[in-house]
Formats: sequence, C-alpha cells, structure tokens
Amino acid sequence: MDIARHLGLSQATVSLVISGGPASAQVAEHTRRAVLEAAAELGYAVNSVARSLKGGRNRLLGVFTFEPVFPVNQRDFYFPFLLGVEEATAEHGYDLLLFSSATAGDDRRIYAGGVNRLKLADGCVLLGRRLHHDDLTELLREDFPFVFIGRREVPGQELSYVAADYVGATRAAVDSLVRHGHRRFAYLKGTEDTEWLRDREAGFWKGLDAAGIPHGHVVVHPPRPDAAGADITGARLEQWLADGVTAIFVEHSQEDSAIVAVERAAAEAGARIPQDVSVVLLGDPPLVHAANRDWTRFSVPREQMGREAVRLLLELLDSESGVQRQVYLDCIQVPGDSVSEAPAGTAGR
Repeated sequence: MDIARHLGLSQATVSLVISGGPASAQVAEHTRRAVLEAAAELGYAVNSVARSLKGGRNRLLGVFTFEPVFPVNQRDFYFPFLLGVEEATAEHGYDLLLFSSATAGDDRRIYAGGVNRLKLADGCVLLGRRLHHDDLTELLREDFPFVFIGRREVPGQELSYVAADYVGATRAAVDSLVRHGHRRFAYLKGTEDTEWLRDREAGFWKGLDAAGIPHGHVVVHPPRPDAAGADITGARLEQWLADGVTAIFVEHSQEDSAIVAVERAAAEAGARIPQDVSVVLLGDPPLVHAANRDWTRFSVPREQMGREAVRLLLELLDSESGVQRQVYLDCIQVPGDSVSEAPAGTAGR
C-alpha cells in the first residue's frame, strides 16, 4: 500500500484508519491524521484492475443515504427502495452494508476526513435528495462503482442510475385528463430546481403539445418558497375556475402541504373535488394530512428500482469498459377518485 510505505507504517494500521470504523479509534490521533493527509495527497483510490478480479472482492455491497431514512414521516417513502436493495443483494450472494453518516447533523458526506468510507464495499447504491454533487464527482474520479437511485446530473460527467420515467408518467397523466374533456389547467410547480421536478415539468409540456393544447391555457403557479402551497387560497381558486380551469396538477416536495392547501382552497371556494375541479398529484408522496381520499396520481416502482440498482451495480463490477449505465422504469398510473369528466359546458373550450 503506497500510504503505508510513504509513512513507514504497517498496512494493518493504515487499513484501520482508511476503513473509518470504530476500530480506527485504536490508532493515535497524530498517526490517524498523517494517514488521512497522505491519502489525500496521494489520491488514494481502489485499483480498478484488482477490483475486477474475482478473488479481490469482499462480496459486500453498500447502501449510502444522503439523508435519514428512518424517521416516521419518510419511512414509507424509503422503505421499498431499501427492501428491493436488500432482497436483490441476498439473491446474488452478497452481504449488504448500510453506511450511516459519520458527520454531525443532517450534512451527510461520503468523504469523512477526505477519505472514501464506501471502499469497505465492492460497490455502493446511493439514494437521497440532499446530496453533495462534489462527492459524486470524486467517486467518478476514483472509478469507484456506484449506482444512484433516481436520475442525478454531474456537470461534464456520466454516472449510473436507475430512475423513474417521470417524463412519460406526467405526459400520460395529461393525456388522461385530455381524454376526460379537460382543456384548461392550473399547474402548481415545485419550488426547487431538481432533476425529478425538471423531468415532470418536461412531461407536462410534452403532454400538452401532443394534445395540441396551447400553453396559454395553463395557469402556472409557483408556490412561495417559504410556505409551499400556503398561498393557494379559495379566492385564487375561484378566479381560476371563472377563467375556465377545470383541473389542477399538483407538484409536491417531500410531504403533502401543497395538496392540503388545494383541499383547503376548494373548501373555501365551495368547489367539489372532482365534480367541479379535478386534481392530479405528480407522483406518490407520503400523505399525512391529505390522506382522506384516494388521489389520482402515479406511483414510483420503488422496490423494483432498488432491485434494478443492485443488478446494475453488479454489471458495473463485472465490466471492464467503464461505461456508465442509465435505466428508466415505468411509473404506475393510479386512477384514484380525484378526477372526473370536465364539467358540462367546458369540454373543448
């Protein structure tokens, strides 16, 4: 090991520090710091040739989350991903190693002290919304095998991911409403600039274009960043309905506040869902406060995405080409009960 030679230490000592596990506490602080500094200086990375050799694998796959996955309000969202990852890992004869953050608070980093902790595993599945793109850039530089669950972009780089086909799913949702006679819409956009929100918006406009509906027939309403959806009032909804809007597409973040706001506005305006106004959710968020009805929406194949991420990761481990892979999975349209035919006198208007 270059670091061991460089510092005149044993490989065992360097391995303890690099692993970052509890056993690393046995190493003196000045030695630990010297190892980490040398690792950064020497650009320590797994040898991709050695990694490709059958005997060089630990038969360990990792899963790293950029945010907590166990709080009650997120359990239902993340659990199917992890279930799919775990089951597929076991089916292929690997063990699964869960990496939690070694940093304080919600700022989760792969590189603790400048060292890639994921190297304990042969490769890793990553998931989470609040990621650090520079961590992904460094993983690519090191040629460390990983697959992200969800489409992610790193400027100037290709990376492997398994993503839901949000473009196709949103386009299909628009097509369904058009077939129900709806021609004028309100589109409640998200407030963040993320890959999945951009994909769903692209699908929305593609659906309109395919149906020949002018973009001017859409009221685009970005909620206030500091209170997502809170300014959707009964008076505003009444104005939309008076202008001919018959259906609302609701974007969400990680919870259901925008959906609750639409429900409240409809009650204030005396508008019935779906008789007076249809509502479609763009995705399938965890519903806590808006769980009293079966909303029309599309569902993400979370468990399948977890399984597919493992399959893709094993392909990367077996490949010598270094080519990144991207897979899109179809979403499932859920009819629900929040869409009906456009009110009489509005169809085709």
